[in-house]
Amino acid sequence: MAHCRGIGIAPMVRVPRGEYHFLARALDIGCHGVMIPMVESLEQAKAIVEATRYPPTGRRGAAFGFAHDDYAGGDPHTKMKAADARNLVIAQIETERGVEHVDAIAALPGIDVLWVGHFDLTNFLGIPGQFDHAKYVDAVKRVVAAGRKHKKGLGFMAADTTWARQYRDLGFNMLATGTDHGILMAGVRSILASVEDK
Repeated sequence: MAHCRGIGIAPMVRVPRGEYHFLARALDIGCHGVMIPMVESLEQAKAIVEATRYPPTGRRGAAFGFAHDDYAGGDPHTKMKAADARNLVIAQIETERGVEHVDAIAALPGIDVLWVGHFDLTNFLGIPGQFDHAKYVDAVKRVVAAGRKHKKGLGFMAADTTWARQYRDLGFNMLATGTDHGILMAGVRSILASVEDK
């Protein structure tokens, strides 16, 4: 985390579930955002916001002079306000229930980004991997509409540049592409290709 922050990368953590102990641990070690899978209801989203924001907005516990504030001193109120403004809360919408409640989830202050988990979403819609299917396309449109209505970011993991362009054109403004392993292997292959005898 410290290395990422030191070179200008905002570190993010995808937690296994939207429970306080996972969210607090990620934020306390210094990440600047959390991604929460399978967000399906307003109640769940409220619990996530409470765990990730300091009072009065939330119920995040406070301790200072540690990793999340670079071990620095300073006014606690200023630190809490800065952390709440900086830390990104990304709700993954990847089930039919999540889509059903996406407008209420998006309306909640403290949820910053709606992230479409496309593979899981097609699975839960009963159409595994069918990204052109009307049920999936309609679900994505509902997420986009909720994000626009409530001025939330829209996120997507694009498998390639074609998908990145397609989802950017739909209004997604937080796009990830590639995986750690894939990017590493592409770099290794490039190095090997440049030194191989031809």
